[in-house]
Amino acid sequence: MHMRRTARPTRPLRAGGVLLAAAVLLISACSSGSSTTTAAATEAALTALPRATPSALSPYYQQKLNWRSCGVPGFECATMKAPLDYAKPGSGDVRLAVSRKKATEPGKRLGSLLVNPGGPGGSAVGYLQSYAGIGYPADVRARYDMVAVDPRGVARSEPVECLNGRAMDAFTQTDTTPDDGRETDQLVEAFKKFAEGCGEHSPELLRHVSTVEAARDMDILRAVLGDEKLNYVGASYGTFLGASYAGLYPDRVGRLVLDGALDPSLTARKLNEEQTAGFETAFQSFAKDCVRHSDCPLGDAGTSPDQVGRNLKAFFQQLDKEPIPAGDPDGRKVGEALATTGVIAAMYDETAWPQLRDALTSAMKKNDGAGLLALSDSYYERDADGQYANLMSANAAVNCLDLPAAFSGPDQVEQALPAFEKASPVFGEGLAWASLNCAYWPVKNTGEPHRIEAKGAAPILVVGTTRDPATPYPWAQSLASQLSSGTLLTYVGDGHTAYGRGSTCIDSTINRYLLQGTPPEKGKRCS
Repeated sequence: MHMRRTARPTRPLRAGGVLLAAAVLLISACSSGSSTTTAAATEAALTALPRATPSALSPYYQQKLNWRSCGVPGFECATMKAPLDYAKPGSGDVRLAVSRKKATEPGKRLGSLLVNPGGPGGSAVGYLQSYAGIGYPADVRARYDMVAVDPRGVARSEPVECLNGRAMDAFTQTDTTPDDGRETDQLVEAFKKFAEGCGEHSPELLRHVSTVEAARDMDILRAVLGDEKLNYVGASYGTFLGASYAGLYPDRVGRLVLDGALDPSLTARKLNEEQTAGFETAFQSFAKDCVRHSDCPLGDAGTSPDQVGRNLKAFFQQLDKEPIPAGDPDGRKVGEALATTGVIAAMYDETAWPQLRDALTSAMKKNDGAGLLALSDSYYERDADGQYANLMSANAAVNCLDLPAAFSGPDQVEQALPAFEKASPVFGEGLAWASLNCAYWPVKNTGEPHRIEAKGAAPILVVGTTRDPATPYPWAQSLASQLSSGTLLTYVGDGHTAYGRGSTCIDSTINRYLLQGTPPEKGKRCS
């Protein structure tokens, strides 16, 4: 079943990496938010915290990290403590995994540079060790200690756990385009079972994995590392984390790059609907590219993008009736849910389009779903042994805490279907139903939609890609306008996020900002 998340920079390794390697991909933006919000709530701005550190938090700010080898050449690891509940610092700790790679030219060191790949739920430590710490420009790695902390509830930092591997297999195959009341009940039951699993396995932690709390953890790390200001590169959901830090601690903002931005002022329903339109935009680009190749199974040179979409939708409906084999040792077949996830996974990075063409050709022409299953598994971070990383669990846990649920029940989804299907004839129905996930969450949300202004902060660089599927370009425009010191850098192109994706213009502009603190001129666009 497809549950959204926020983008993952599909490149690590690839440039994320190799095609959809889970480590950092951030995939589908996932937000869960309320379908209605008062104007006052949307106009409210995140309030900065007092500059003085409360005495109850001093032990955390003064802790010393015990750095050790972590089995990856060149990297060190440590464990940092933060209060589980910032309102009651003495009530217990959460242990956070930290990793760093020291600057290669320590004599010219500018400080630490924290990185986060998004999700929510993506492992920042994994991203650092597999990509950022070795793949960021040499000049940046020369001047900064490259640092990452897995946010609370994520990966190595006391991960939220919801379902075991076999139960996750069933969950990811649940039909998210119900045809009747029985299938709707099955979908609701799947969401309830997922939520109950999270509540059962991580009851206390589940109340304290919000973005605001994770941003406060980053300030402890900044202090422990000895930095007066926070320097940071966040992708996708990582932009919300970075912007939240700026809103809470505007006077401690160093050089912040927010690439593939989220708009914190939107409700979950609006975020999900606009993201659905973003995936349609990306699919239209894929469709135009696909028909230029002789191996496109969805049409030929004369086929319009809309018809390509109708052809794919018809194939999905066929899989809904009769899933196809995939040679999976656990016996999974590819039905509509897994196939849709596989296609969406490839929308994050245009370098994945040839792989998607191959996967669709095998599925449509040879009745072999192995390629689509591989794409779907990469999205969900499922390994060959049938075990899942905690990405999907953490993703839901953070999103459902950060915003009120997009929908309260199936009736609201059905009312919203026309709007979602207008946003994307191919993906709209499935993404509308996937937005129901937070309706049954075991803990109440603590966040609401809000603006982030960060008045008094140093210049902040917001980066938006015009045909980004997971974080639509208007979100970057909105965040840059909300931030009092925000500057928007535009990449005219496809794919999710822009830094490190092959644009010399983008990379040199961001590098100059990181190394010299100089943002680009207003309105700068790259292609």
